[in-house]
Amino acid sequence: MIIKILLIILSILVLYQIIIRVLAKLFLHFPAPAFTGHLLDSNFRRKLQPPDKVIYRSGIKKGMRVLEIGCGSGTFTTSIARAVNGQGKVYALDIQSEMLNQLRYKLSKPGNQDIKNIELVNANAYKLPFENEFFDLVYMITVLPEIPDQNRALQETKRVLKPGGILAVTEFLPDPHYPLKSTVIKRGKETGFILDEVSGNFWNYTVRFKKEFAAKEKTCLPAEAESVGGKS
Repeated sequence: MIIKILLIILSILVLYQIIIRVLAKLFLHFPAPAFTGHLLDSNFRRKLQPPDKVIYRSGIKKGMRVLEIGCGSGTFTTSIARAVNGQGKVYALDIQSEMLNQLRYKLSKPGNQDIKNIELVNANAYKLPFENEFFDLVYMITVLPEIPDQNRALQETKRVLKPGGILAVTEFLPDPHYPLKSTVIKRGKETGFILDEVSGNFWNYTVRFKKEFAAKEKTCLPAEAESVGGKS
């Protein structure tokens, strides 16, 4: 009897995932609407997707200048701001001003008033309002598949990253736009990023890339090199 019940539950979950992914592919080519902000920013979600694991897998460290693309209502933003400490800074970017208003309200609460290193940015991923090579790290959490032109967004991300900087993409199976690891890896490589590390499991994973360093130009001519190896 118990086995039958479990099989029924499993079948319902599988059917739900199929239906929601078909709908997402056909109709949901836009970010999560602002009214879902409070649902996304919940302790229940943070239990399923612990911020400390996201921070560790992404390579976020103290003192970094970090950009969050698609911060929403700030599910992970405050935890990451504390992780980079006062010596670092988090730029929380979202295309929806309503989401940023929810994050602003969250930061005004007594438990978060110690956080002074978050800057809210209302912009889209195609035109980031930052100069070249500005960030140590850029991260996206269940955001990349929601962007219609992912290649364009990743190229812009690469522009604002320092050479050797990190791009961390985290995905979570319940999300209707959830992609396989291989899909994310392919996207990053197509844009010219170097795969650094893949961590987590099928349910909840992070793919970390690095922006390559520019090739160093030779600083001496062949004649100069020959003279170095000549008479002492």
